Amino acid sequence: QVQLVESGGGLVQAGGSLRLSCAASGRTFSSYRMGWFRQAPGKQREFVAAISSSGGNTYYAGSVKGRFTISRDNAKNTVYLQMNSLKPEDTAVYRCAADSRGGGIFGATDSFRYDYWGQGTQVTVSS
Repeated sequence: QVQLVESGGGLVQAGGSLRLSCAASGRTFSSYRMGWFRQAPGKQREFVAAISSSGGNTYYAGSVKGRFTISRDNAKNTVYLQMNSLKPEDTAVYRCAADSRGGGIFGATDSFRYDYWGQGTQVTVSS
C-alpha cells in the first residue's frame, strides 16, 4: 500500500508561482511512474503532468506546457510540481498519483493507469 500526501497549495495572484509537493510512503517509490491531475469545480478531472520512474522523461498537458515543471527526488520519495505564471483557469484541486507498473510516458495521461492517489491540495489563482 502506498500513501501519497500533497502539500504546497494555496491562494496566489495571477502571474505568481507555487510549488506542490507529493510525499510518498513505501520503499518502491523509485519504480513508480508519477502524475499530477487537477479538477476544477464542475469540471472533469484532467491530466497536468507526468514523470517516468527514472525521472528521465516528462510529459505535460498543452495548457501548462512551458509554465509548469514536474520533477522527482527518489531519495526523498517526493514528486514536485513547480507552477509559474499561474492563471485563474489553473484554479483546481491538484492530486498526485502513482502508477506502480512504472515505465515511461506512454499512456501517462490516462487516469485509470494510476492505482494510488493523494487527497489533493487546493490551488486558487485570483485575477
